[in-house]
Amino acid sequence: MELSSPKKVVVFDYGFGNVRSAERALARTGADVEITRDYDKAMNADGLLVPGVGAFASCMKGLREARGDWIVDRRLSGGRPVMGICVGMQILFARGIEHGVETEGLDEWPGSVEPLQAEIVPHMGWNTVDAPAGSQLFAGLHADARFYFVHSYAVHDWSLETHNPTIEPPKVTWSTHGKPFVAAVENGVLWATQFHPEKSGDAGAQLLNNWIGTL
Repeated sequence: MELSSPKKVVVFDYGFGNVRSAERALARTGADVEITRDYDKAMNADGLLVPGVGAFASCMKGLREARGDWIVDRRLSGGRPVMGICVGMQILFARGIEHGVETEGLDEWPGSVEPLQAEIVPHMGWNTVDAPAGSQLFAGLHADARFYFVHSYAVHDWSLETHNPTIEPPKVTWSTHGKPFVAAVENGVLWATQFHPEKSGDAGAQLLNNWIGTL
């Protein structure tokens, strides 16, 4: 029996992500990983990972300059998997609001990324999440599994509704730091996490394995 070739994954390099950490974590799953901003390679990969650190506005500027907004849109239009991490998740929403300044996001999901409503900011360290039943992203993980967060902004309200009974509604995972916030989303071929799976030990490794397994 012929063995299947490893999945090809591109970590999109637009200057605002932990690309080396993500590359190492994905390589441990057995995936064939490349860090690049090359349009054709990013379009043709089995999976595209969009990392992100820093400010929403800066990340969006860098992403647009690297044509990442086009790549994400075209991949999703063609049913090709995309995963965002940290600010790479935040920019998938309609807008980010930092220091009173609003920046347009990719608008794949409605909603605003706003300052965390907590006594201690940033939210830095390990935390649990509340994943919905049937989650593929968190399959095989215990309910008390902990993930590593580093962020000062988040989405506190999920407003996307699915009225077509033939379309599976998004699965939204929550965590709490002060007020509950969106910690992860599974929406067809578009998945994202607010936490850093590449920094989350065995739990994060399992989660990335789950994503690779869907490609």
